[in-house]
Amino acid sequence: MTGAINLPGSAGKPLAGWRVLVPRGGPWGDGVAAALRARGASPVIAPMINFAPTDDQPALEAALAKLAAGEFDWVTLTSATTVDVLSTYDAIIPETTKVAAVGETTAAALVAAGYHVDIVPSEDNSARGLLEEWEAATEGASGLRVLALRSAIAKQVLSIGLARAGHHVEAVVAYRTVGVPVSKKVADDVRSGRVNAVLVTSGSVAEQVQQQLGPIPESILVAAIGPQTKKDAAQVGLRVDVVARDRTAESLIDAVVDAATANA
Repeated sequence: MTGAINLPGSAGKPLAGWRVLVPRGGPWGDGVAAALRARGASPVIAPMINFAPTDDQPALEAALAKLAAGEFDWVTLTSATTVDVLSTYDAIIPETTKVAAVGETTAAALVAAGYHVDIVPSEDNSARGLLEEWEAATEGASGLRVLALRSAIAKQVLSIGLARAGHHVEAVVAYRTVGVPVSKKVADDVRSGRVNAVLVTSGSVAEQVQQQLGPIPESILVAAIGPQTKKDAAQVGLRVDVVARDRTAESLIDAVVDAATANA
C-alpha cells in the first residue's frame, strides 16, 4: 500500500485527503459517510447490494402471523435488514416473545423500529456468539419454540445450533440479497487508484466488490468489518488489509484511521 497511505492528515482530521468507498446506502451509509467526513475523508457512497422480497412470501407471512399470535417463545434476527422486513410487514412481536439479535447494529435497528431486545452477544457479534450465550440467557431451558428469520444466502449456523440444543426451530427466509452495479465513474476511480480505501461490510459486499471492481489495486486499503467477512472475502478472492476490532461501523472506520496514521 503506497499511494493510499502517504496522505496529509492531522490529529482532528486523520483521513484528510482520503476518498473512501462506502458500499451500502440508506441510513447506514449516510451515518458512515457522516463519520468519515468528521475525520476529514470524502466518502463515495456506492450501494453494491440491495434486498429483494423472499421467493416464498406466503411462508414469511404465515410465520409473522404466528409470531403476532404469541406462538413463539423467541425470535432471532441476524441483520438490520431483517428488521426492515419486520417494519415493512408491520410485524408484531408480543412482549411475551423474547428477541435475540446477533449484533449491536441489528439490536440498534430493532430499538429504532420500536421493538424490544433481550439478547445481544457481548463479545462475538455472530450466530456462533449468540449460540454460546444462549443457554445462559434462557437459563438452560429446552424445547423452546424459536422463529429464526434470515436471508436467503445466510448459513444456517444459528438454526442448526438451536435445533441441536433441543429447541423447535422454524427457519424462514425474510429476504434475498441482490447485487447492484456501480457507476462507470466509481469503477474507473477504483481501478485507477483514485479511491484510497474500500469498506467491506459482509460476504455479499465482498463478492460484489471482487466481481465488479477486482482485482483491487494494491494502493487501496481494503477494510473488513469482522473476521467472518474477511474469510468470506478470501473465498471470493478479495484481499483484506485490516479488520475492525468490533463488528460495528465505528470500529471499521477506526481500523482505517489506524492504518492511515500508522503509515503516515
